[in-house]
Amino acid sequence: MKKLLLLASSLFLFSPVANAAEITSRLTDSIQLTVDGAASAATRIGNSYSVSGNGVSTTDGTTSGVVGGLGAATNGVNSFTSITASQATDGSAFSFSQSYTAGDADNATTSVSSGVVGSLPLFGTTTTTSGGVAGTLAGTLSNTGVPTVTAGGAGTTAIGQRSIELSVFK
Repeated sequence: MKKLLLLASSLFLFSPVANAAEITSRLTDSIQLTVDGAASAATRIGNSYSVSGNGVSTTDGTTSGVVGGLGAATNGVNSFTSITASQATDGSAFSFSQSYTAGDADNATTSVSSGVVGSLPLFGTTTTTSGGVAGTLAGTLSNTGVPTVTAGGAGTTAIGQRSIELSVFK
């Protein structure tokens, strides 16, 4: 029995034991504050003209048989010559249509001052998003508690996070 006790105690002396180096504790606090920026996307539309008809006589006011259309462009917008149509033969069937779309001018400018766009050009298709307003947006980290965040104005985001990790026998 004594030999068995001696053998057991010697095995205990050589067995690995847990120590503080194998216990890890990690605490991480973070805050993310975001204010959205202003944005604008625009697509210019071009000039277009179309005319169709049958059984009509046309004039541009000075010349008979002329079909109107787009003239020279100024700042990207073409001039337009409208035409007048009249029934070519009394009592006969006729049809006439014309359409004109003025394109967007290409002289639009945009200026940015301190991150603020003062005025935006308005084109055929324009999507504009206003920027955020920080207002009272704030965050606080504390070693005694959970991070705190204070809401800001429109277009802001505040995220506070506490992460705790405990590892034993890593």
